[in-house]
Amino acid sequence: MRAVRIHEYGRPDVLRTEEVPIPEPGRGQVLIAVEAVSVGFAQTQMRRNIFPAPMWRPEFPITLGGDVIGEVVALGPGTTGVRTGDRVGAFTLHGAYAEYVVVDADTLLPVPAGLDAAQATALPAPGPIAMGTMGTAALAEGESVLIHAGAGGIGHLAVQLARLAGAGQVIATAGTAEKCAYVRSLGADVVVDYSRADWSQTVREATGGRGVDVILDGVGGEVLRQGVGLLAPLGRLVFYGSAGGGLGIPSVSPMDLIGLKFVTGFALSAWRAARPERYRSDHETLTAHLLAGSVRHTVHMTLPLEDVAKSHEIVESRAHIGRLVLLTGRTSRAVGEGA
Repeated sequence: MRAVRIHEYGRPDVLRTEEVPIPEPGRGQVLIAVEAVSVGFAQTQMRRNIFPAPMWRPEFPITLGGDVIGEVVALGPGTTGVRTGDRVGAFTLHGAYAEYVVVDADTLLPVPAGLDAAQATALPAPGPIAMGTMGTAALAEGESVLIHAGAGGIGHLAVQLARLAGAGQVIATAGTAEKCAYVRSLGADVVVDYSRADWSQTVREATGGRGVDVILDGVGGEVLRQGVGLLAPLGRLVFYGSAGGGLGIPSVSPMDLIGLKFVTGFALSAWRAARPERYRSDHETLTAHLLAGSVRHTVHMTLPLEDVAKSHEIVESRAHIGRLVLLTGRTSRAVGEGA
């Protein structure tokens, strides 16, 4: 099978398409024939070895992970609750840039046949992260919310979902005039260009000086530090990524929080383990929204698997809106057929 691997960290050109054996599923695992896999900013950090999550401890050669959509074509020993032929989605840290990938069966999510594969890449991680961060923050109807990177793969979903959840005021940040206009088209009340030095003051003015009730922060760094200062009394900031570069995690003094402010972190795996019923319910809700068109998953571009280096260049340039998706050209062929 074709797989994209890296043998050293570095620029996008370290991503190489190679022929490798099809992996075999172990106990409790499944083998998926991949239709589509997303490319996010986290994968570019992994390629450069600056991804801050403690679970990222790979060994070369590495096939990067992502949001996978495909069909189950083989089951490992003792695997239950899934059948060959099921169309599924899953997020995996490793192995996604390939024609076949092995994942744990208990991480699978059902994907309707009527949902386009590129559109469906919202289901494994981006949508659940958007919904899970709002759940972690306990966003209540009528409250204000600030969503950073509102034109990004997670942010553009969060803007729409916050609106559907009854947020009283949806404020978002974006980096260009085009992106700001796009985020407004999704229903944001206020969109602020975060490249401006006075962006935080603009946000505060938009709230009448009160501050915001909830902040969803996938940027980190100085943006996070300023976000703490923007929180209203009893406000909650949920940190879930460091797209700002490096570790992107500044220290926050307890003295910054004495005005009844709360800062917490979010990881999808932790949310799924702590709130499994809510996680499944969120998935069903998101699937229904995508099928009905009440939530738009914007796919900036689809590319063949071999053009993965180009996809990383686009993501790192921050020129895209929404998500980039790689397509393998494979759907339901049996293992070994044309492999």
